[in-house]
Amino acid sequence: MLLTWIAEVADEPLVLEPADRRVEWVTNTWSLSAEAEDRRSLSVSAVLTAFERTASAIRVRIRELGFPGVATFSVWHDEQAGQLRCSTGSVPADALPFGDAYVLSDDLGPVIEGFLVGGEPGVTAWSGLEGVPNASEQAVAGPDLVPLRVWATSVGAAAH
Repeated sequence: MLLTWIAEVADEPLVLEPADRRVEWVTNTWSLSAEAEDRRSLSVSAVLTAFERTASAIRVRIRELGFPGVATFSVWHDEQAGQLRCSTGSVPADALPFGDAYVLSDDLGPVIEGFLVGGEPGVTAWSGLEGVPNASEQAVAGPDLVPLRVWATSVGAAAH
């Protein structure tokens, strides 16, 4: 089912409005999930191929719309929600609208692999639990932010 949903993203409404990035984000961002059994039955290469086909189809649509600007299709794994997410926006890859740090990846494989082998969202194994430091320990240690890995590809007419 996941492969079908990825393919359907290419036919969903698409808004490219550089003056209103919020409308782009709301309209052009998709959350895709799969049951654990489905994830185990999928291969990284099958999911990767589905996303590459979707990016190609979006590229054709943008060309047909006559949109002259930069546009980027991106995919990431939202570990907390247990979902793959994808979005199209009229921004270059280095200006994607993420609130936290992200790292661009030329390889979509690790993003997909993280989703396929990831556990159920909202479930933490006992072995994964650690003690919570008190406030003074947190202030000294600082946050351990791991940047979000994002795969992005140009789908617009203008080069980045």
